[in-house]
Amino acid sequence: MHSTQLLIKSILKYPLLVVLTVLLGFSGAIFNGVGTLLILPVLLELLGQASEFKQNFPPLLRVFLDAFDAVPESYRLLAMAGSIFAMILLKNLSSYSSSLVSGTLNRKLATSMRRDGLRILLDVDLDFYSKSRVGDLINHLNIEVSRTTIAVRNIIKLATVVITIGVSLILLVVISWQLTLVSVITLGGVSMLNKTVIKRSKQLGRRLSELSRAYSARVFEIISGIRLVKATANEDREYSVLDQLILEREQAEFKSQLIFSGIAPFNEVANILALLATAALGRSLFSEQLAYFSSVLLTYLILLFRTMPYVGQLNGLRSNLANTAVSVEIISQFLRRDDKPFMAQGNLPYKPLQAGIRFHRLSFQYPNHDKWVIKDVDLYLPKGKTLALVGSSGAGKSTLADLLPRFYDPNHGQIELDGIDIKEINIQSFRRNLGIVSQDTFLFNASVRDNLLYGRPDATEEDLLDAAKRANAYEFISRLPQGMDTIVGDRGVMLSGGQRQRIAIARALVQDPDILILDEATSALDTISERLVQRALEDLSKQRTTLVIAHRLSTIQKADQIAVLDEGRVVETGTHLELLQKSGAYAKLYAMQFTESHKENKAAANGARAHKSMIAKSSYELRSQLNAMIGVLGLLSDSDDDVAGEQEELTQSAYAAALDMLSVVESLEREEGKLPPPVVNPVNTTHLNNPPPSQTAPSKTDLSKTDLN
Repeated sequence: MHSTQLLIKSILKYPLLVVLTVLLGFSGAIFNGVGTLLILPVLLELLGQASEFKQNFPPLLRVFLDAFDAVPESYRLLAMAGSIFAMILLKNLSSYSSSLVSGTLNRKLATSMRRDGLRILLDVDLDFYSKSRVGDLINHLNIEVSRTTIAVRNIIKLATVVITIGVSLILLVVISWQLTLVSVITLGGVSMLNKTVIKRSKQLGRRLSELSRAYSARVFEIISGIRLVKATANEDREYSVLDQLILEREQAEFKSQLIFSGIAPFNEVANILALLATAALGRSLFSEQLAYFSSVLLTYLILLFRTMPYVGQLNGLRSNLANTAVSVEIISQFLRRDDKPFMAQGNLPYKPLQAGIRFHRLSFQYPNHDKWVIKDVDLYLPKGKTLALVGSSGAGKSTLADLLPRFYDPNHGQIELDGIDIKEINIQSFRRNLGIVSQDTFLFNASVRDNLLYGRPDATEEDLLDAAKRANAYEFISRLPQGMDTIVGDRGVMLSGGQRQRIAIARALVQDPDILILDEATSALDTISERLVQRALEDLSKQRTTLVIAHRLSTIQKADQIAVLDEGRVVETGTHLELLQKSGAYAKLYAMQFTESHKENKAAANGARAHKSMIAKSSYELRSQLNAMIGVLGLLSDSDDDVAGEQEELTQSAYAAALDMLSVVESLEREEGKLPPPVVNPVNTTHLNNPPPSQTAPSKTDLSKTDLN
């Protein structure tokens, strides 16, 4: 959209207000002109010279004076003075009404532009944000929109001023075309001199816009990264940068003020000179008709003098328009939709998944990039199953996951839901049934309740409590100062990383999505938080179609299918054990994460078997110690209370067995960080009833003392 088109479109958006503003301006011009013409006759009437000069009045003025002939002479002066007062009152009333209408138009235009801008920001694809600075966008919606509406208001005001000058000019021509010609030449010269000022004003307007954008963007970045600023002790440096921007903007504003403040006195001096030139030239033109010249010149000069301020306004408005022209260009570019990426909307409503999701020969590259991030990917995710994407950094995992919610569309291939191309499905109805939990959890600066309700505003209190409990978040939420109504701060800064993740999971549970995307949701958490979040994620994933992006292979071993990506291609698929047995790319990734603590495992498959053997061995050891301790405790309970020595010996035996069990548990805990889950419950009845053949089974005496089933 060209800047002129934006101005025209904005003006035509509210035609009634525009027409009303112009009509009021025209009325004010008429009232001003008529009132001005009557000033001289009233003055002459007061001086008692009206009848003497009446025959020398300009024809137009005699027309107005003849209207008062019907008024008795004793009341004629009062009637003429009252008419002047009425004209001036009507003129100011028109100006006041025009100002109110113009202000209303200005507010509506600002609201309309901001709405259009917000609609674009919400509809545009993510690729737009990768190329834009958030600070610039905020500056567009605030500063530049305000300056643009000022430009539109000035255009309408300019039209009103032009109409006023036009009406006055017609009256001046009727009074004396010769004097008008002189006035136009002199005042035209003043306008030509203003061109230099207008050019300079436009340059300063551009500079102000640039500095405003730079300042807004920098402030936003500093506030967003305030932790980094403080962590690197860069407060003084950032302050210096902002201080310099403030000073430069202050200097640009000062220069603009110099120009704007100088326009009025310059025009006033020029206008006085123009009046003197007109009077001098008029005297030479009418030197032989001095009586006629006096009445004509006085009437002409009074009307011209009343017109001069509007000429000054005209020059000032031209300068203001030049100063805001850059903002008009910026907003016209910002409100364009033809140069921005928008996702095409499908017509079909989303229906709950029946069969599954198929990624069919997908290839994708980011806009304006040559590298293919996804290359010919074929995958199938059945309903209710979990598909995990693994691979090294840059393999394309997150990009592939971003294609499912249509953050981007593939360049080739398609994603099908139950055989229907995802592009044919209404994007909003689909996303409402899609839940995403990522590593970078975003929470609004609102209450816990508001954050939980964001995905489903109509959820009940019972829904919130149930989701919080299932996400292992209810306990810490109940300990917050105001519970559910506690404000979590900007991006949830008042909460820990694990707490933010659990609220995000609870939010997804409240939303109750049909399809779930988990994007490395636990990779940045400590061990305790990871366990709690992982437990909540497992509950969230139950009976849902889930796509998981995993960096830690320990979190996806229960996945129904694992796809290994390398440089955008799927190189392996299968379950955890199947992929380990292949000793391929997945086994290498597995070895990189776990082999340091299992150097005895030369291959990933052997590592898995060794893991099972270690668990079985530890389980047997625990079972043996537990059997011994329970047997001792049984004897202790059956022993005679009077045999104190026997009780003490049995108690020490039980204590020793408990210490042995603790040693085994500690050994398991040390190994836990090196061995992949799932963590096997030490007291597992299957292992207790089926001890490893390599170990010696406990005696019948021990087994007779207890039945762990």
